[in-house]
Amino acid sequence: MKRLLAMVLFPLAASAADLETKNYLVHIESACAEGDVSCNQMMYTGKSKISGNAITLSGGSWHTTCADGVTPCRFLGYRFANGNVTYYVHQDGLLEVIRNQDEVLVREQGQWQPDQFLSNTDSQGER
Repeated sequence: MKRLLAMVLFPLAASAADLETKNYLVHIESACAEGDVSCNQMMYTGKSKISGNAITLSGGSWHTTCADGVTPCRFLGYRFANGNVTYYVHQDGLLEVIRNQDEVLVREQGQWQPDQFLSNTDSQGER
């Protein structure tokens, strides 16, 4: 039952997912077992299409909390922190980068893509 619930609440539970927005390519990888409802072993690699600059962060899945205040409920996306800057990658493809919980640095809608972007940036096909 937990695995079925995970498939419904965590549709991107594959080992990797790519998001493309107007200005960014985002690659998210999970080190958790397939079917885990919540995962705090995620890696975010974001690359600017304009500057080519990239950043890699660790973080985890992001959920609402069930009525018991502990159990993860509805999957919202992924959350990654870099000091006082938090990167949110929403399930619907919205990329938000927020400083100090209220200053929006980036807010771009994107589309989930096949696992292709960062693997294509290296001529030898290495990540």
